[in-house]
Amino acid sequence: MSDAIKHECGIALVRLLKPLDYYQKKYGTSFYGINKMYLMMEKQHNRGQDGAGFASIKFDVNPGTRFISRVRSNKQTPIQDIFAQINARLNEILEQNPSKKDDVQWQLENMPYVGNLFLGHVRYGTFGKNRIENVHPFLRQNNWKHKNLIVAGNFNMTNSNELLEELIELGQHPKENTDTVTIMEKIGHFLDDEVQNLYQRCKEKGISKKEASSIIEEELDIKNVLKRASKNWDGGYAMVGLIGHGDAFVYRDPAGIRPTYYYKDDEVVVVASERPVIQTVFNVEYEEVKELEHAHALIIKKNGVISIEKIKEQLPKKSCSFERIYFSRGSDAEIYNERKNLGRLVFPKILEAIDNDVNSTVFSYIPNTAETSFFGMAQAADDYLKHHKLEAILKGKRSLSAKQVNEVLSEKARFEKIAIKDAKLRTFIADDSSRDDLVAHVYDVTYGVVKPTDNLVIIDDSIVRGTTLKKSIIKILDRLNPKQIVVVSSAPQIRYPDCYGIDMARIDEFIAFKAAIALLKETNQYHIVEEVYKKCKNQDHVPEGELENYVRAIYKPFTPGQISDKIAEMLKTEDIKADVKVIFQSIEGLHEACPDHLGDWYFTGKYPTPGGTKVVNRAFMNFYEGKKRRAY
Repeated sequence: MSDAIKHECGIALVRLLKPLDYYQKKYGTSFYGINKMYLMMEKQHNRGQDGAGFASIKFDVNPGTRFISRVRSNKQTPIQDIFAQINARLNEILEQNPSKKDDVQWQLENMPYVGNLFLGHVRYGTFGKNRIENVHPFLRQNNWKHKNLIVAGNFNMTNSNELLEELIELGQHPKENTDTVTIMEKIGHFLDDEVQNLYQRCKEKGISKKEASSIIEEELDIKNVLKRASKNWDGGYAMVGLIGHGDAFVYRDPAGIRPTYYYKDDEVVVVASERPVIQTVFNVEYEEVKELEHAHALIIKKNGVISIEKIKEQLPKKSCSFERIYFSRGSDAEIYNERKNLGRLVFPKILEAIDNDVNSTVFSYIPNTAETSFFGMAQAADDYLKHHKLEAILKGKRSLSAKQVNEVLSEKARFEKIAIKDAKLRTFIADDSSRDDLVAHVYDVTYGVVKPTDNLVIIDDSIVRGTTLKKSIIKILDRLNPKQIVVVSSAPQIRYPDCYGIDMARIDEFIAFKAAIALLKETNQYHIVEEVYKKCKNQDHVPEGELENYVRAIYKPFTPGQISDKIAEMLKTEDIKADVKVIFQSIEGLHEACPDHLGDWYFTGKYPTPGGTKVVNRAFMNFYEGKKRRAY
């Protein structure tokens, strides 16, 4: 992606189902769980570079022994920093006690991080500053084991202010107004309530507090806690929780917006945000890794009983299509094919832009995430040429000479690596003019492969703000002196903000929105902006079932092609010599490429929850009122 955006986080959970000495004997180490967590977090590094956190829980240790360990980092390489700290501490203890190297029970009782249950999180900060206090997992402490709660997740709530008010009504005083803390305290409140009810029942039966502990552990109803806590949640979430005595849960939102995958056998239960992470780290087949059903929770009791429970009513499944286009690792078999199909399905529009002149066209891509869609585009170009050659030969089969047939057969599409990102460059210069000049050199180009008579087609996975295209990429491509530069987005036009985890919160930053506003001015239809603002401002008085995304009216007067042409005009500066065209994937093409992942609200404005609709209208109000802030 040429425009950098931050996005949803990554989760990792490992629950060991055997005693620790089992892993010591089979794998040669009691640190098996820790080692697997490191690999799972590193394999999801693409999902978070601002911070990372790790937590572990020990089972059945004596009172007075620390049973929860947690470490977090917001350093430049947070995952490496976390595990450097863990390894340093473990090695220090073993060096001081060399005789205990193979004594698993001693290690469990005396060493931090060694345990039975592990939670990891990698973070992209979409809200707030990158302070260590914002890094997951979050910990809610209590002297009762059952009331200790550790939470981490990949989520944003659209109604976090309302949820905060609910906590205040319950008599709580949350220390922070962030959705993570609010959600943790909400779960914690009902966890406390559930534990207290169980204790009261034990008390009525004459069972002592100490004896009640094991009964609470066995009978604690996680499903009921989650049902009560999440009653009014609105957002996209994949959430993991650990309870101090050893229960764990993973809970996915009712629309399946955020991804969650799991694997279990007789040794482990594993959860991650991406399927290939589990496949690689545990060397299992694609079919063995399951997707957690939306609106359901995977619950792992301390006694090893595993169940999948329905927590809320399911909404129509709208899992995030941006996962498929950009965020997830392309090593997933389905995602790889979907990205190829995105490139293939946009090819007819490319042909139209270049007047079917494949012979005078160089095809390339913007590194690195667009590479797979480039393969799909290349395959479509090859297929087109094969058909074209066959037609030419059949049409002229009686008049073509052997030389002419050979010329037709030798035609082939030209695929080159044109743009090369220089990862070493950093925009450290302070003044604006110098910074812009430096940004223009973030990409290098390959010289000598594009002729002045050539079209240059370059595919990107998506175009969000268009800033890097305008300030850098188009300028450096123009140095190659092509006849025409065609910028292709394998995704449709991004028109609306996301509020479920992606850092696309301000509508006025989107190049498609800017183009629509410019067209409204040019066509004397700017009164629509005023009308939309009035409707948005009145949304709090509209019943939830009747609420609409009023912002869609901004785009209604224009075809996608008109907006694309306006974007091309806005991206071409006076110093660009080549003609510039911009092509976007169609909504129909997106759905054909990703048929099982229909979450497309950033393209269509059709939000899967009422909170999303409120957010887009609020975002438009912020634009109209000149407020440079998030809408949620």
